[in-house]
Amino acid sequence: MSLYPSLEDMKVDQLATAQYRYEAQVTQAALPSAPPSYPLSPGDVPALGGSRSSSLYPALSDYMGLDLSPRALAELAPQYAVSIPQPTAVAVPAASAGPLARMVAPLSGQSLGLQRAQVTHGVRELTLCKDGSGKIGLRVQAISKGVFVCLVMKGSPAALAGIRFGDQILQINGTTVAGFSVDEVHTLFRKSPVNGISVVVRDRPFERTVTLHKDSVGHIGFQFKNGKIIGLVKDSSAARNGLLTDHHLLEVNGQNVVGIKDKEITALIAEGGPIITVTVVPSFIYEHMVKK
Repeated sequence: MSLYPSLEDMKVDQLATAQYRYEAQVTQAALPSAPPSYPLSPGDVPALGGSRSSSLYPALSDYMGLDLSPRALAELAPQYAVSIPQPTAVAVPAASAGPLARMVAPLSGQSLGLQRAQVTHGVRELTLCKDGSGKIGLRVQAISKGVFVCLVMKGSPAALAGIRFGDQILQINGTTVAGFSVDEVHTLFRKSPVNGISVVVRDRPFERTVTLHKDSVGHIGFQFKNGKIIGLVKDSSAARNGLLTDHHLLEVNGQNVVGIKDKEITALIAEGGPIITVTVVPSFIYEHMVKK
């Protein structure tokens, strides 16, 4: 069963597959069937009621000793060869990792935003360092005995290492931080050396991505206020692809939008091309993570 990043990708793939099958059937029906073989000598003519073929004409591929098979026609007389269309597999680049590598994306496969925004929920180890002021540039929040990143400063060592809003920190320098308070986690970071700080994180367990396609006037079909999705447009790409209200926008095409103004988010969407991938999280989780 195929997986798709958006409903539009699924519909295009289904249409292309149906078109290919139809063209293949029409082409096969147009191919002449080989006539029965011609008897080489009178002795080869079977008796009436015999089991051998009673055909009077040779097969086209045996005509006058010539090789007229489809392969030979394609090489010697391509103008007479009948081509059978082959399906075109349009998928995401092979270098993609995680769930994206298993998706069929005839429309979205070349979208950099889709590739950058994928949430894997996998575990990875990162190596951080401190900046000139002895900081790594992130803040955390303790939720349900877990430690989650609630702020990543732009251009900070944490941002450069690839830590993102919503990542769950599992270990710091080999110490498991489950059940730690915010102060205990910050103390671990303060006591860490300047270089070679090992941080193990799980990729954004509360978040998901939704890939949307703009309509003819450039709309994707949802309204938001203060980063919170408050409404969907009927029959829009947002509605078709299952975007939900009461969710907060975290990224647009993989770019962080936490803490920026709505007009800046609108500009990112407008300039983001025909395909927009948004990363969202339920608002009650977002509000719990950013509370002071």
